[in-house]
Amino acid sequence: MPDTVNSPITTDQEEKEMSFIEHLEELRIHLIRIAISVCVSAVFIFFATKAIFTKVIFGPLNEDFLTYQLMCKLSHWLELGEKMCYSPTPINLVTLEMGEAFLLHIKVCIFGGLIISFPFVLWEFWKFIKPGLYPKEQKAANGVVVVSSLLFLMGISFGYFILAPFAINFLVGYQLPMINAASDGNLIKATSLINYMIMFTVPVGIIFEMPIIVFYLSKMGLITDSFMREYRRHAIVLILVVAAFVTPPDVMTQVIIGIPIYILYELSIHIAAKQTKKRADEMNS
Repeated sequence: MPDTVNSPITTDQEEKEMSFIEHLEELRIHLIRIAISVCVSAVFIFFATKAIFTKVIFGPLNEDFLTYQLMCKLSHWLELGEKMCYSPTPINLVTLEMGEAFLLHIKVCIFGGLIISFPFVLWEFWKFIKPGLYPKEQKAANGVVVVSSLLFLMGISFGYFILAPFAINFLVGYQLPMINAASDGNLIKATSLINYMIMFTVPVGIIFEMPIIVFYLSKMGLITDSFMREYRRHAIVLILVVAAFVTPPDVMTQVIIGIPIYILYELSIHIAAKQTKKRADEMNS
């Protein structure tokens, strides 16, 4: 009876094991490159502290913020007077714990590094998974890094220039009796404001990846255009509710915020329809 415990590993087993180890090593190299990219971007942000905080992160708190200027010009162009002209609610930013400012600085550097490095991160992951795809699958994914990067940048820009200013003004301006009554302006933790800035930008950037996500889900048959059309009304209601929550109580501003998200949803339906038809043709052929 052969000694199964001490029997040597077959050649096929060795090749599979080596292949798996090689893939892990390759993944490690890509992850190291990604980490280096994020760290380099974070270091750049760290040494550009004044410009990043005053001009970018706390930009929506300034009266000369681009969004406020454009909204006011649009208001005059539509002959609405000053109805769409907004000024940020005055606030006083504070840190209340020892080391809070330093940790906040590091947090901003890390998230900023991830945002700046996003296209490179996608490129590294694409280089890792590309060899495992069939030529047909590689062809279908051509340009995915560029398109995903552009959509993410559009989402970040939409969140920063449109969503964040109105949402922050609404949340800061919402008052309760006896709250901040003795202070000149609202007293807000800097950590709280930055957390909201991250929440209004990074997740929106991911939401703007919807067309790419729908493309692959419909390609796999997990979602169809008919399903998205069936729940279109629900999506519209949800978009309007979100727009009404984060904007001042005027219809024009709510429309400005709601339209891009609705266009994104309709674009996703169009993409799903094309992929569903293509998948049906392939199954019938």
